[in-house]
Amino acid sequence: MRLDGAGISGELRVVKVLRNGKRRFDPVEKELLIKACLEPGVSVAGLALKYGVNANQLRNWIKLRQRRQAEKALTVIPCAPSAFVPVVEAAPTARPPAMSARPTSTGVRLKARLPNGVRLELEDADAEALSVMIEALGRCYVPAG
Repeated sequence: MRLDGAGISGELRVVKVLRNGKRRFDPVEKELLIKACLEPGVSVAGLALKYGVNANQLRNWIKLRQRRQAEKALTVIPCAPSAFVPVVEAAPTARPPAMSARPTSTGVRLKARLPNGVRLELEDADAEALSVMIEALGRCYVPAG
């Protein structure tokens, strides 16, 4: 079998025909045909016709291969080291009593904008909760976008 210099000529070689009439093709030749279909400007229907394969079946093979490649790409992404600085609680300083009618809060208020556009706002969080949140956010790399 020969595909214009890539190794496929004529129809795909059938390795097995099942009872229901379905055909199993040579995996090497099948892979060469899928690769040929991914070239720019190639007609998938034309190649399917030329090599004796149903055009819809060939499109399904192409989708399956692209899905597998996408899954492989997702599983290989490592987490980058944390870009956050550890939180250290400072000793409270003595303040004169406030004359405000607003009640005083012992919690911490945090506003942050992450590189990917996500905004994070925490109000009345204690230092331990804030530290845990920053540590969790710093575990994985978030691309800017």
